Amino acid sequence: MIQYSEVREAALTFLRELKFAARTLSRAKGLTVTVVLTLALGIGANSAIFTLVRGVLMRPLVNRDEDRLIYIRQSARGLGVDDTTFSVPEIQDLRSGVKSISSFGDFSTIGFSMVGLGEPREIQAGVVGGTYFEVMGLHPVLGRLLDMRDDGPSAAGAMVLTYKFWRTSLKGDPTVIGKTVRLSERSATIVGVLEPSVPYPADTEIIANVVTSPHHLSATMVTGRVHRMTELFGRLAPGATLESAVAELRTVHGAMIRQHPEAYSPRADVRIDAVRLRDQITSRARTVLLVLMAASILVFVIACSNVANLILARTVRREGELGIRAALGASSAALRRTLLAESLLLCGAGATLGVLSARPMVAILARYASRFSVRALDLTVDSSMLWVGAALAVAAAVFLAFVPRLPSSASHGFGLASGNLRITGSANRRLRVFAVIQIAASFVLLAGASMLLKTLLALQSAPTGLDTRHVLAINVPVSSYGKAPDQIEGFYKETIRRVSALPGVEAVAVGTAVPWRDSNYGFGMAFTADGHVRMPGEDDPRARFRVVSPGFFAALGVPVIAGRDFNDSDRRSGEPVVMVSLSLAQKLFPNQDALNRHVMWSDPVIKFIDVSPEPRRIVGVVADVDDVNVVPAAALTVYQPMTQMPGWAGRLFIHASANPYTLVTPVTRIVRNLSADQVVERAATLEDIRAEVLTPDRLNTVVFGGFAAVALLIAVVGVAGVLAFSVSGRTREFGIRLAVGSEPRHILTGVITQGVVMAAVGIIAGAACGYGLATLAKSSFEDMKMPDAVTVIAAAAVLLIAAVVASVLPAARAARVDVMQALRSE
Repeated sequence: MIQYSEVREAALTFLRELKFAARTLSRAKGLTVTVVLTLALGIGANSAIFTLVRGVLMRPLVNRDEDRLIYIRQSARGLGVDDTTFSVPEIQDLRSGVKSISSFGDFSTIGFSMVGLGEPREIQAGVVGGTYFEVMGLHPVLGRLLDMRDDGPSAAGAMVLTYKFWRTSLKGDPTVIGKTVRLSERSATIVGVLEPSVPYPADTEIIANVVTSPHHLSATMVTGRVHRMTELFGRLAPGATLESAVAELRTVHGAMIRQHPEAYSPRADVRIDAVRLRDQITSRARTVLLVLMAASILVFVIACSNVANLILARTVRREGELGIRAALGASSAALRRTLLAESLLLCGAGATLGVLSARPMVAILARYASRFSVRALDLTVDSSMLWVGAALAVAAAVFLAFVPRLPSSASHGFGLASGNLRITGSANRRLRVFAVIQIAASFVLLAGASMLLKTLLALQSAPTGLDTRHVLAINVPVSSYGKAPDQIEGFYKETIRRVSALPGVEAVAVGTAVPWRDSNYGFGMAFTADGHVRMPGEDDPRARFRVVSPGFFAALGVPVIAGRDFNDSDRRSGEPVVMVSLSLAQKLFPNQDALNRHVMWSDPVIKFIDVSPEPRRIVGVVADVDDVNVVPAAALTVYQPMTQMPGWAGRLFIHASANPYTLVTPVTRIVRNLSADQVVERAATLEDIRAEVLTPDRLNTVVFGGFAAVALLIAVVGVAGVLAFSVSGRTREFGIRLAVGSEPRHILTGVITQGVVMAAVGIIAGAACGYGLATLAKSSFEDMKMPDAVTVIAAAAVLLIAAVVASVLPAARAARVDVMQALRSE
């Protein structure tokens, strides 16, 4: 058994080693500062990333018994839809047939125009049944939540504020409880404030009961099996598992499909599945965060390799000192303990500085990660960062202590012959191996960052077919004005007339959706057309449904290719007309004239959204406009005139000759003069809207580009250090070569070649490892992309150029060796 005195003596011995190490390192200030800063960078980055990953992916939800809370989803793989919603009849069938789920909670995302809490505003809301909050296991911080007393068509309108909306928009006002506000056509009383929680499935501002939405009470909503707009959650029954619940859901769902074949197209391949709610919430952020963690680990590897080179080089310079200690009887364990003490001091200082720097890094990375997961918004830094920093410091210290080769008492004359530097083949190989590791890891990061940069540039340069710079889009939702079609049409026409009279306005129009921002309008509806014959087993084609006013295409800079634009003669009482995109015309009427043909909506959903299946004559063909995807694709779109469907408008588009933002104030004044309670908000140019959509891609490029730049800098310093050390050990060799007539340029070229060879070996190793890692990741993450040849070549070229630059200074020093001094060095 180990005695206390032995432990005490060992501790005192190691304490003396630490004091000796501190004195030794104080005489090598340059090395100490370089090592500490390099380790701080690697440890700080990893501590910050771990905190982010832990907070977003591992932190428990506030929901009661979250491990029993599941998210249920349908998919239509045949239509390319991985996650779709449910209809009320489908939910009723699941409630009655599935026993392994004790209760279901439903949630529909909807937009309201809210009047009564400050300025009129358009808000994102959730409409829920009375069981929702009980199923989700959430609690109020003020008032109460909705429950069964708020359910049903006869209940009074009631709503709960989300915590974020209450704190930010209402400044945490406790007097809001009991206030009544207008939500579009209905009124609702504020009954409570929800506790801070993850806003899923949508980042809503309020959650209201069903009676606040007339559409949810309509027969089309209650009875329409294909009218799917509700998210579904469930709580597992006691003793049930996720697997048993999924099996039962699939059984009941299969029976539904067999009983209602008209609602489930065989081509759509409709299926049902369920996952734990936390897995669903974090799914979008998981890939990004794990790749980010892999990048930080590579930076740590690069930092440790660089520090290992510095430690190894210093140990070679200390061979005389270590050799004397070995000759005097010091064991390898004692010498290794000395190196471990130095490494612990260096790594401890680096970890301390790294953890301190990690706090602001966490704040920056949290804002970045919030683009992928709302969980990052309320991220807090706790003691886990300290433990991560300490663990990384100990791991690095042990690694660095065992990098150098130690002398032993049997090494005759080891380091005693002279005070000159001698580099053994083993030391030189280790130096080069660590340099190659740095280059390999840097290549992986650089190739990934180059791929992201190339993707971003392609997205930014993709043609949109729109005049994005001069078009201002403003949300002016129709629901706050009233439901009478004549009133709606008159309101928009008068708005267009008055705004058109403003100085600098070239064109004004209204439409259904703002490009890219209203991407939820990307759904397609089935239709048919004159002369179009379906192949056996083929479904009707699907097209995007848009409602626009006359002048819409001119305002957005979209050319009319054939036929005419809509005009005021296209009345509700007149002939139904449409315009179609060029892709639709070419697909449905190849090598034919699409004008004066007819299209008819055949999708079952049209009866739920007040769209008739009557034939509509094509009066115009316009260039494709993909207002959903940032990189445009062929867009099958059918445009209907606002004059025949005024209730579908809601977005104002203004083409300006100068700065469009100068029009926001006068336009707002005009609209409010027409209707004091009208919502007017989210004014932005199409250029800025597109830039906002690209923000996640831009942030990815900046973050991973930053990692790659740091890695490249460390690798360049590492290559330069290895070559400089090699040159200092080969001074006599270079002197002899120069003395016998060798040209300085040959020595210069030789040293640079060494640097290029190290870089080439590192690039090959990095390419092999990167390919293996990417292949492994691709098996787990379907959206993982492999860098293309151009990206790989570009990354390799950057590293080779960097290696040449890093080699120039040591090579120049080698070529300028003084011959006589080199020959006298021995």
